[in-house]
Amino acid sequence: MIALPQRQQQVLQATVHHYVDTMEPVGSRTLIRRFGLAASAATVRSTMGALEQRGLLLQPHTSAGRIPSQKGYRLYVNELLPAPGAGAVQLQRELLGLSLQWAALDDLLLHLARRLADLTGLMSLITPPQLAESRLQSLRLVANAERLLVLLVENALVASSLNLHLPPGVSPELPALEGWLQSELDRPPGGQIRWENLPSQLRNSGGVLRQALRSHRQARISEGDSAVVVGLGGLLGQPEFSRSADLRPLLQLVEEEPLRLLRPDREQQLEGIWIGAEHPHPALHHCALVRATYRSGDGSEGQVALLGPMRMAYATALSAVRSVASSLQRLLS
Repeated sequence: MIALPQRQQQVLQATVHHYVDTMEPVGSRTLIRRFGLAASAATVRSTMGALEQRGLLLQPHTSAGRIPSQKGYRLYVNELLPAPGAGAVQLQRELLGLSLQWAALDDLLLHLARRLADLTGLMSLITPPQLAESRLQSLRLVANAERLLVLLVENALVASSLNLHLPPGVSPELPALEGWLQSELDRPPGGQIRWENLPSQLRNSGGVLRQALRSHRQARISEGDSAVVVGLGGLLGQPEFSRSADLRPLLQLVEEEPLRLLRPDREQQLEGIWIGAEHPHPALHHCALVRATYRSGDGSEGQVALLGPMRMAYATALSAVRSVASSLQRLLS
């Protein structure tokens, strides 16, 4: 980023703060009056012109004041971000006392997403923790008449079950099948079942279970593309999203492919801010996305994010998502 003289830094910072608060272009006299800049109107007007030449401010209409550009927001975020507001500080204190007292992880994620949306007035998104590749630790088979209950344990936090129909005559195979499956899971590197080595006498029951596990895995992959999303009403209330035609592609992306929104490129940094066209998806080119990553004890990763217009309180948004991500990491480690 370019290095700005101190007066240009002050004027850019004041212009961003004014536009975030009012969504109105601002002139030199208003900046002096509101922010107490120690300069004449002519000096501030000249400074704003210099910032416009650098591409950091825009003049939306002739004879109108200036507003920040995407490039101006980026320099502001990188170099001029103030301390977070009182609301973000209070959220951080509140989360320090949070314990894992919820009936399910989904309840915790929903509570935190609501808290983020309430604090910022933006749309909040939180994805549950997911391993890049899920591995079973253990498996148990419990037969009951014509049904088979399959208990699947991935780690201390993640367990699931399947309820299958048993073909006639396969119940006697189940103890041997369970023993063979566990020996496969225990074999280095762990968590893998080599179905090609299934003993021939276990193929009836093993075939049913293999198909069920394949379907279960595909369903889990689909669930991994989901996110807890709260705050649509706040987003619709922003003037930048008043046109349905502009908002529709964004909402479709949030609903159908949240991970494409939150992590369009796994090689990019795992935490930070996208502003406007910095995000590769066109639906976000008039938006800003603030995001942080959290990890659970088994190495699973989830995302915490706030989505809104480029005109947002970045210091508060960044502090809030980092606080929530840090709390989730503490609770799930």
